[in-house]
Amino acid sequence: MSKPDQPKGTKLMILKRFYDEKLAHASYLVGCPGAGEACIIDPNRDLNQYIVAAQAEGLRITKVTETHIHADYLSGSQELAEITGAELLVSDEGDADWKYDATINATLLKEGDSIRIGALRFDIWHTPGHTPEHITHILTDEATSPEPVAAFTGDLVFVGDVGRPDLLEEAAGITGTAEPGARRLFQTLERFKKLPDHIIIWPAHGAGSACGKSLGGSPVSSLGYEKLTNWGLRHSVESEFVKDVLAGQPEPPAYFAQMKARNKQKFASITHRPQATLLTDPAIASGRVILDVRPSINYLGEHIYGSLHAPVQAQGFITWAGWFVPYDQPIVLISQSQADAERAIKDLRQIGLDQVVGYYLPSSIPHFSGSGSELTSTISIPAESCNIDQGHLLDIRGLGEYVLHNHPASTHIPMGYLRKNQDKLKKESQTFVHCQGGTRSPVAISVLEHLGHRNLVNVQDGILGFNLTVNEPICAR
Repeated sequence: MSKPDQPKGTKLMILKRFYDEKLAHASYLVGCPGAGEACIIDPNRDLNQYIVAAQAEGLRITKVTETHIHADYLSGSQELAEITGAELLVSDEGDADWKYDATINATLLKEGDSIRIGALRFDIWHTPGHTPEHITHILTDEATSPEPVAAFTGDLVFVGDVGRPDLLEEAAGITGTAEPGARRLFQTLERFKKLPDHIIIWPAHGAGSACGKSLGGSPVSSLGYEKLTNWGLRHSVESEFVKDVLAGQPEPPAYFAQMKARNKQKFASITHRPQATLLTDPAIASGRVILDVRPSINYLGEHIYGSLHAPVQAQGFITWAGWFVPYDQPIVLISQSQADAERAIKDLRQIGLDQVVGYYLPSSIPHFSGSGSELTSTISIPAESCNIDQGHLLDIRGLGEYVLHNHPASTHIPMGYLRKNQDKLKKESQTFVHCQGGTRSPVAISVLEHLGHRNLVNVQDGILGFNLTVNEPICAR
């Protein structure tokens, strides 16, 4: 059987996906080679990656757009549009309280509008539920077919999951919005499911994002596949969907509220970017937040008492920093190397923590003891060595992890809520801190020290270590 010929002179569209592992965030370049133009969808602040990619394909970035006001990272849309001279296009849907600031230099999009670059047309659907203003970009490549081929779904539909509708309530503190949002989300999904099954789904997040509870690891899917496998799309009864979508969502990091507020505002032009400046004088750290980004084994071995800790190489680095590092104070880093300091500064910028003064190398740590700071170390032991009778066990995992299995003697406080629940802990008694497998507990220990706690012990193998201990059964609740 012969294959239909591609129309002569037709150049296939260009699509590039950019993925930040620590944010679990995907953004996209969609280009029309015939027109030599590109549109960037949901960019983060790593702007150079989009500019370089467009230049490599011989494209000019002429449009920048986003699906909604993001909560998990600081948008790069306004700055990218300013740098490239592109037109910025954002949603004008949703409640008045959560629209973009009227002073933003942008074209406002409504249901039924379209964005065009050459032969490519993005039809705008208002798809509320995750947020009131959320839009989805339905792509048609008119050079090849009159049928839509893909949907850039933002936080509406993920691979294996759907966007959570409770963030305005849980992260931004707007009470009474979660259940109505869930009902709107159900209605939106019912409409979305009527698109052709061949529609390719390009979401804004992957596995590990706090914008859902069960995101899959595949970068792309199809509507047909998701209708078969995605729990959110398989629901047909609204009340059951509302109950399920609001249950078991992960705790939203504290910085989400900051991002929701800042991403709808007009940005001032960025004139200064933090640099990886090497520091040697401990006095410079006085009155500043000290963030130790070394591997946890180094932090536990010796660190400055009261410093915060988040290992830059860990996938959770940005989220952990966003939980605990204040936005209104300058930051100094303790870093294993210049390269790690540069990586940390770049990652922190993704959530608007721009106030990094510089970094110290490990060789500078001993000098802090002579400038009024206290140096300390943290004992790290396996679960089987914990003598809980001599202290108490603190489980800092998320609620979803805790309810599946936990130690019957443990006190449960999710790591992100340690600050506001510190009164539940006795500073004078020994505290054995554990997570799932030992990755997060050193971070939690730094937060507790920052709050003035001492006599802390790191359980290096977490709850998994207790699972292997015959004399300490796990309690399923």
